[in-house]
Amino acid sequence: MVQAIASPQTSKKILRATVGAMFFLAGLTFASWASRIAGIQQKLGLSDTQLGGILFTLPVGLMLSLPFSGWIITRIGSRKLLLFALPLYAAALAGLGFSQTTFQLIAVLFCFGFTSNAMNISVNTQAVATEKLYAKPIMASFHGLWSLAGFAGAAIGTLMIGQGIDPSIHFSIIFSVVLVGVFLGARYLQNDAETVQSGPVSVMPDASLMKLGAVAFCSMLCEGAMFDWSVVYFKKVIHAENAWMAAGYTAFMSTMAGGRFVADWFAGRFGLKRTLQLSGTLTASGLMVAVLFPQLIPAIGGFLLVGAGVSSVVPLVYSAAGKSGTMSPGVALAAVSTIGFVGFLVGPPMIGFIAGAFSLRASFTLIAAMGVCVAVVSTKAKI
Repeated sequence: MVQAIASPQTSKKILRATVGAMFFLAGLTFASWASRIAGIQQKLGLSDTQLGGILFTLPVGLMLSLPFSGWIITRIGSRKLLLFALPLYAAALAGLGFSQTTFQLIAVLFCFGFTSNAMNISVNTQAVATEKLYAKPIMASFHGLWSLAGFAGAAIGTLMIGQGIDPSIHFSIIFSVVLVGVFLGARYLQNDAETVQSGPVSVMPDASLMKLGAVAFCSMLCEGAMFDWSVVYFKKVIHAENAWMAAGYTAFMSTMAGGRFVADWFAGRFGLKRTLQLSGTLTASGLMVAVLFPQLIPAIGGFLLVGAGVSSVVPLVYSAAGKSGTMSPGVALAAVSTIGFVGFLVGPPMIGFIAGAFSLRASFTLIAAMGVCVAVVSTKAKI
């Protein structure tokens, strides 16, 4: 059996590159699925309403896996969990491509969500352990690689669609790439199996973790709303032409990805608290620009600010949670992730409800308030 390299003598660069590769593979897996949703909808003959209901299976699986992931990581460590979870995550992706019925799609999508969270907690725990070897923050750069993989996955998906390649073949190729990547990187991951805690994992997070969770909740609510409603906002409020409907989403994604590669430097220079305060301010300001000036150019500029604002929050909050003095890194990450993902899940439907009762501009004003909350709660948190 290949031995994991876990001593301080392990090359930091190799370790960092390996953990970064795991983030990239995870992002590539998710983006591959996202790029073929429309094709799978057509393949199974699903209406928009049916697809919306089926897609909800993914966050259900994700949420149900949170207590399990927090428990299992304290038993076997983040390395072993990641080596199981990431290949299973990619295997579930392949299963989505081979689904021939609605029931099969629902079952596999649940597994996709379940394994995605186990992978997420374990890879972030590895990132926290890697960051401890450096005298500066590096967590955001890992999440930047995840975002970069999103662009790569979208490009590959576009190519596959253009060539008429079935999702089953496309996803099987990604599955094979993930297997090779995990096999090559396994020996370089941190082996924390002997240092994990074996105590209870269901204890309530302390006040500091609750505040971090609140920051993650507000930011991920904004992030989830932007993912689901950016194009709709440009269509119904900005009245953009068809060629420009995705401009806001593209602007948001670009600065979110790019911001993660500079967030570590900024946090190291100005501190975590100031970085989060600025992040919340940028998010709120960008959304208010888009609300108060509903024209194409100002709205694109506003969405650029929003992407920059949300880019650093989740990775920096995860980094801070992983340094908790009351819980092991894996359990602390699971606790903060639980609170944060509630925001990610409730944001989009809440925007729809407010838009129906008032207007889409009113709902985006509420998202701006969440950006203000990020700045305010960060100010009060002991970080």
